[in-house]
Amino acid sequence: MEMITVQQAEDIVLSQVQDFGKENISYDRASGRVLAEDILADRDLPPFDRPTVDGIAIRYDSYEKGNCSFIVHAIQSAGEPSISIQSKDECIEIMTGAALDPSVDTVIRYEDISIIEGVAYLNVDIKKGQNVHWKAKDKKRGETLVRSGQLISPSVIGIAASAGKTVLSVKRLPKVVIITTGDEMVSPESDPSPFQLRRSNGITMQSVLEKYKIKADMIHLNDDYEQIKRELSRCLDEYDVLLMSGGVSMGKFDYLPEICDELGVQKLFHKIKQRPGKPFWFGKNKNRKLVFAFPGNPVSVFMCLHRYFIPWLEKSLNISGSSPQFAILQDDIDFPVPLQYFAQVKLNVNESGQLTAEPVSTNGSGDFSNLAITHAFMELPLEQSTFRKGEVYKIWKYNF
Repeated sequence: MEMITVQQAEDIVLSQVQDFGKENISYDRASGRVLAEDILADRDLPPFDRPTVDGIAIRYDSYEKGNCSFIVHAIQSAGEPSISIQSKDECIEIMTGAALDPSVDTVIRYEDISIIEGVAYLNVDIKKGQNVHWKAKDKKRGETLVRSGQLISPSVIGIAASAGKTVLSVKRLPKVVIITTGDEMVSPESDPSPFQLRRSNGITMQSVLEKYKIKADMIHLNDDYEQIKRELSRCLDEYDVLLMSGGVSMGKFDYLPEICDELGVQKLFHKIKQRPGKPFWFGKNKNRKLVFAFPGNPVSVFMCLHRYFIPWLEKSLNISGSSPQFAILQDDIDFPVPLQYFAQVKLNVNESGQLTAEPVSTNGSGDFSNLAITHAFMELPLEQSTFRKGEVYKIWKYNF
């Protein structure tokens, strides 16, 4: 199979979108999950007429007839039963958020009155219904407060609490395992020899997935054919998605494509016309278990994860509003190689509120230090070799 384009690879990956179902969890553990139901108002919001300021509540028609002084009948705080006036020349001293009685309909701030010996005198002109938040003004009972398909944020949790929704239906997450490979890779705690490297790809992927509340398991395999085959067979039984790094290039110890074939994993593509990440391998088995096998270089892993896996995950979880963004290139880029180039860029917002992207030069897909100071990959079209300042291209954010 010849190399495919980035767009073809995206189409193939997104054709494997899956629905992993729903589950119910307590609202205090739901932050970062994807809401799988609408949250409805269980009563009118607000549930009663209420003042928006501290002051006095009066009957407006008394003022309309020329009355500008009102006898204070009682003082009412929030949370107490409403208090009615007995005659139209009376008022209630009332606090913000208290329940307004039907006998009054207008609220005047303390700053706009004088209270002398139990009588409130108006110091300003007023309008009927001022400073009142009317019952059901925001939402009526049964109306939607939050729509399904969005990430549950602190504000969503607060709305759920206000509606008494203490158990939420959320999208079930895929079960993911991260598999790193390579004899030359040792644990981050180790003191590597001059010919070894500390493993970083696994923890990087694991950290990205934590944003979606996926707690991925992680294992490392040496370049041992039988061990890799045995562990992949087990993982295909136990997990929905295998995220792998290494073992997919053309080296003598890059066993993954052959092992996947033996285990009944159908290759959907291998190699994309892109840099970094050209050797990316993607496949599925008969049970729709997916294998995303990224090249071993850290930048390749990072780019492929954000360009292919994250869009697949967001579409599988039905997250709304997750389409890519665009930014204005701030410097010229020349890339005369027949591959789609993903440039690391720093993002800013200009005075017109537009997103801008400043490219950062790197030393290839093994040079991952710039990932800490950049914010996104800018996807530069395969059909071009020159890209000029002021042109607009798609970006895939990771740090912004």
